[in-house]
Amino acid sequence: MAHDQSDHGIPIQIDHKPYKAPKSPMTGLELRALAQPPITSKYDLWEETRGQGDDLKIGNNQDIPIEPGAHFYTALATINPGAFHGHS
Repeated sequence: MAHDQSDHGIPIQIDHKPYKAPKSPMTGLELRALAQPPITSKYDLWEETRGQGDDLKIGNNQDIPIEPGAHFYTALATINPGAFHGHS
């Protein structure tokens, strides 16, 4: 189901603060920049999933469909050399 939110933005929350996403999809980097203050690389960005599924860790270049009411949160990144999947 498509949402025409171009004039007002799509209401979302990042760390329990309300924001308006300007478009869908958005990349992890765009979501990080939307938050105030912007989310640094010291933190991972996650999307809270509804139901029993695991929350989704969002990569910087990953396109995320933005749904009205979506909740995102940050958590301190941990050092785990075997788990790095990012590419620049």
